[in-house]
Amino acid sequence: MCSSDLRLSHGTEHLISQIREEIEDIFVGLGYTVEDGPFVETTYYNFTALNAPEDHPSRSAQDTFYVVDNASKGKESHALGESDVLLRTQTSGVQVHVMEEKRPPIYMICPGTVFRPDTADANHLPQFTQVEGLVVDEGITFGDLKGTLDHLCREIFGQDRATRYRPHFFPFTEPSCERSEEHTSELQSQPQ
Repeated sequence: MCSSDLRLSHGTEHLISQIREEIEDIFVGLGYTVEDGPFVETTYYNFTALNAPEDHPSRSAQDTFYVVDNASKGKESHALGESDVLLRTQTSGVQVHVMEEKRPPIYMICPGTVFRPDTADANHLPQFTQVEGLVVDEGITFGDLKGTLDHLCREIFGQDRATRYRPHFFPFTEPSCERSEEHTSELQSQPQ
C-alpha cells in the first residue's frame, strides 16, 4: 500500500465549538466584541477584583485548581493559604482585564474554558465552557439584558420560542434572575 492511497477523513468541528461560534456571531452582529483571557489566572482577577471575600468557599482548594506559584514577589496573602495562581474558575476575570484596558462604552462577551474540581458525572466535568457578557454604558437597563437574551435564544432555538424570567438570588449580582425558554418536543405533538 502506498502512502498516496491513504485518505484522511476531515472530520467535523466539535459541537461545543459550533455553538460557541454561533453565539459569537450573534453577539458580533449586535455590535459586541469577543474577548479572551488566560486559562491560568491570578486570584486578583479570578476573585479579588470581583469582590469575592477572602474566606469565600469558592476560593478553597476544594472548589479551585491552584497551581504552584514560583514567583518570588508580588503575591497576595490569602486567608485560606492557597497559591496566588490558579486555573480560572470563571471567565469573569476577562471582564476585569477588558475594563482595565478600555473605556466605556463596553459591549463584550468572553466565551471560554473554565476549570473546577467537580467530580465527573452525567452533569459535571472538571472542565466546561462558559459564556459571559458585559455591557458598560449609560442608560442600560434590565430590559436591555432581557431583550439581548431573548434575541440570543430566538436566534439559537427559533423565532417562536417563548422565554420566562424569574427573580432569583445570586450572591454577587443584583438584580438577578433565572431564565428559561419553552421547549416543545416534536415527539409530543405526534399522535401515538
